[in-house]
Amino acid sequence: MRTAVAIRSLLFCIVLMGFSAAATFAQIGIGISVGFGPPALPVYEQPICPVDGYLWTPGYWDYSDDGGYFWVPGTWVEPPEVGFLWTPGYWGWGDGGFFFHTGYWGPHIGFYGGINYGFGYFGHGYEGGRWDGGHFFYNTEVNRVDVNVHNTYVSHVSVDVNNHVSYNGHGGVDARPSAEEQRYDGERHVGPIAAQTQHVQEARSNPQLRASVNQGRPSIAATSRPGDFKGGVVAAREAGGTYHAPERGAANGGGHPNPAHASEIDAHKPSPVNSGDANRDQKYQQQQQKLADKQNQEHQKLQQQQEREHQQAQQKNYNDQQKQQMEQRHQQQTQQLEEKHTTEQQHLQQRQAPASHPAGGGRPH
Repeated sequence: MRTAVAIRSLLFCIVLMGFSAAATFAQIGIGISVGFGPPALPVYEQPICPVDGYLWTPGYWDYSDDGGYFWVPGTWVEPPEVGFLWTPGYWGWGDGGFFFHTGYWGPHIGFYGGINYGFGYFGHGYEGGRWDGGHFFYNTEVNRVDVNVHNTYVSHVSVDVNNHVSYNGHGGVDARPSAEEQRYDGERHVGPIAAQTQHVQEARSNPQLRASVNQGRPSIAATSRPGDFKGGVVAAREAGGTYHAPERGAANGGGHPNPAHASEIDAHKPSPVNSGDANRDQKYQQQQQKLADKQNQEHQKLQQQQEREHQQAQQKNYNDQQKQQMEQRHQQQTQQLEEKHTTEQQHLQQRQAPASHPAGGGRPH
């Protein structure tokens, strides 16, 4: 199954305008659009905070082209600056697809889709702790910290523990950013730090974290430290809801007439031929197969190149303009390659036309 990892420049702009107050939403992720929503959030316990000063970053469903949705375990992370808090990323519906809005660090908590991630992130704001005098104080009502950590307090929070919806809009959470959250989204902030990026990469490479394998109940739901999937690991107690496998072709609604990423293109295959001449047909089939193999290799090479650029963009925390320029370039690369392949296939068909259609108006003698 293919993903719609494809935001054309016009589509990207439409999405940004399509959301109410979208310009102030958390920035949209790097070219990820999926035709079906992520599974429900699994139910799991929070591991104990390993180091005083670490902040909790909740787990969420990410998406990869080759494996579909996969779980990124919640984990404790050292913030990039004193006074910074983590605004989680979230999936939101817009313009016919689900788009991921990347999380970020900043002095305040912005909008994260109204998603109830738990452990202080109950849809709006953060109830898990606060900075005071350069030190972070933990609310032990919703966070687990070591008994040796004394900068704690207790503040009761009333939440809906049965809400495990993982996305905003289109049958999910119906929430919009407040004026305050919009203002916070516009503050100076930074994207995920290197440890978080590595954490996601580790999750992506682990087949057990794919929703298609764990059915919405990952064996590694949370970790004590980012990237460490062996020590201090917590398994999900249960799935947040019944897992429904996506229908074939649901990722992109059955295909894109104007592909913007090499991963959207179906593999080339020889077309059946029956001219009545078995030898000529066999030769033509062999020529088609040779061409298809070459074109599929070119698809794979371009896809790998584009995926490396996506990873680089994530690591370097590209801004929206840089992401848009990258997606424009990828669209141009992909469509130029397809135009080249179409021309090659037409030329092969033209060379074989007289042999493949002996009864149809050949050259006069």
